[in-house]
Amino acid sequence: MDSGDARNLSRSAQNAIRRKAVKAVVEGGMSQTKAATVYGASRTTVCLWVKAYRQEGEAGLVSKPKGRPKGGKLTNKQMESIKKSVLGKNPEQLRLPGLLWTRDLVGALIERRFGLRLSRWTVGRHLKEWGLTPQKPAKRTMEQNPAQVKYWLEHKYVAIQQQAKAEKAKIWWGDETGLRSDHQAGTTWGEKGVTPVVKCSGKRFGCNAITAITNQGDLSFMVFEGRFTAKVFLEFLGRMVKQLEGRKVFLVVDRHSVHKAKKVKEWLVEHEDKIRLFLLPPYSPELNPDELANQDIKRYIFREGKAKDKPELKGKLRGFLRSWQRRPYKVKKYFEGKHVAYAKAA
Repeated sequence: MDSGDARNLSRSAQNAIRRKAVKAVVEGGMSQTKAATVYGASRTTVCLWVKAYRQEGEAGLVSKPKGRPKGGKLTNKQMESIKKSVLGKNPEQLRLPGLLWTRDLVGALIERRFGLRLSRWTVGRHLKEWGLTPQKPAKRTMEQNPAQVKYWLEHKYVAIQQQAKAEKAKIWWGDETGLRSDHQAGTTWGEKGVTPVVKCSGKRFGCNAITAITNQGDLSFMVFEGRFTAKVFLEFLGRMVKQLEGRKVFLVVDRHSVHKAKKVKEWLVEHEDKIRLFLLPPYSPELNPDELANQDIKRYIFREGKAKDKPELKGKLRGFLRSWQRRPYKVKKYFEGKHVAYAKAA
């Protein structure tokens, strides 16, 4: 039986041929090669029919609609609804699989909400028209409390600013960072398909730093070795108080256990006329401008070459931070980020 070019047949006729071919293979024991010859299809096509039947049963043999999906067009109101959902929620929140929006998932949302089937290309065109582009999402911990972040932005930090003005204090933002000899950042040009090689010391070593910045371009730092402990932190605070004698310090930091240590609290009580410590909302590093400064340290510290040993690494780190101290305009730029712009005002 040679049915000729099955593409010219009706959908019902095509479905009938599929069922006969699969029955001949599955129940009649006919080889897929012979079934392909008998029913006018390629061996690969028959193989796919059999696979679909075994996975989905008779439903797997029903031909799918061809050509462009005829789903109609979205109205302006429907477009606004989908755009709002894409920008305001992730797929999982709308009972769709996944956490990141793709054209297919946006299309699935459109079909579920409005009964319109649009091709992924049409969906992509709509996304572009709405001013949306594929982007790498920023990470936020699941433990972050949006209400606490909102309170910090709208009330807590405003109160800190008012208090700093009343006490003639300067607001600093502090954070800690670590550097390792095997850290690799940035890209280089090379032949396609051949990964470039950067030589570095086989020894592993590192050092750490505490930094603090202001929106006026000030930078204070301390380079140290070993773990970040209450003793190390108190040494840094003592240096700040001594260096900035005559101007009270308001230091904003995250909720690292060292920042909340008993020894630190006791020391702060003794020096409350010179320095105060304020803690950011839990799991909210994006609210700290000094996080951006520390990202730059790791991005640029090895630009001129790798360190051969720990003393050289510490020297590179100190040199970089001192160069930033001489360039307050660079430090000020860390307060222009989307999530830290609230701290830009004096």
